[in-house]
Amino acid sequence: MAEIKPTANFKPAHSAAAKKSGNSISWVAPVLCLIIGYVLWRFGLGSASHFEQPGSGWFWPDHHGPKAQIYNMYLGGIVVPVLIGTFLTAIVFVIERFLTISKATGSGSNADFVRKVQYHLANKNVDAAIAECDKQKGSVGNVMKAGLKRYKEMITDGELNTEQKILAIQKEVEEATALELPMLEKNLVFLSTIASVATLIGLFGTVLGMIRAFAALGEDTGGGAAATKLSQGIAEALYNTALGIGTSAVAIIFYNMFTTRIDSITYGIDESGFTLTQSFASLYK
Repeated sequence: MAEIKPTANFKPAHSAAAKKSGNSISWVAPVLCLIIGYVLWRFGLGSASHFEQPGSGWFWPDHHGPKAQIYNMYLGGIVVPVLIGTFLTAIVFVIERFLTISKATGSGSNADFVRKVQYHLANKNVDAAIAECDKQKGSVGNVMKAGLKRYKEMITDGELNTEQKILAIQKEVEEATALELPMLEKNLVFLSTIASVATLIGLFGTVLGMIRAFAALGEDTGGGAAATKLSQGIAEALYNTALGIGTSAVAIIFYNMFTTRIDSITYGIDESGFTLTQSFASLYK
């Protein structure tokens, strides 16, 4: 078989530079969210005006006697602001992935879009198929458009045989796909990590709270008062578990939702490549 040298002269429809974008949110968001989590815990929940017996200190005042139930969360300990920051980080990446994947999905049904392209290709109207890509947009539209441009070039190419032309179209689709998929999967690792770690952080905070509660019980010799203090300490410690489980649940739900949507887009991309190669093989033998 002849070597496919002419195909190397074509430039891909997409360029890595055009798709490359900064990902500063991957390190800015977690740090910022942890800071906000501490501020909410220390100056929101932990404001001296929210307690009957405000304590001294700046970083972690030893307040007692919360005036409302929600302020018991402050008494859960220093792990609480970490969990609040983790929850806020999960929300930030949920919003970021939702916006990105919604844009990548395109303006309409990918299945309907592929059928329209198939119809135009069957009628040998490549320009109309490219126009459909401009309407659809999204990852499937971008990949299809890149493939269609090479498809159009191959129709008039007189140097390559049919098999080489199909390989050229397939290569163009693969290059376009390689630029689209990283954008879809970027930052999902944060949601998967939070889903795994948030519960463990919550349990860690609960254990620390239980240690404090039993240590206080050992120092108190009063029977009824000691039991009351122990029950309060356990309740305060369990706020860590509740926050950890809640954060993990949110991360798992949205991670699974996003991966399902990405699988749907990936299937559409694969179908696009198959459509182009099969159409060319059947119409331009």
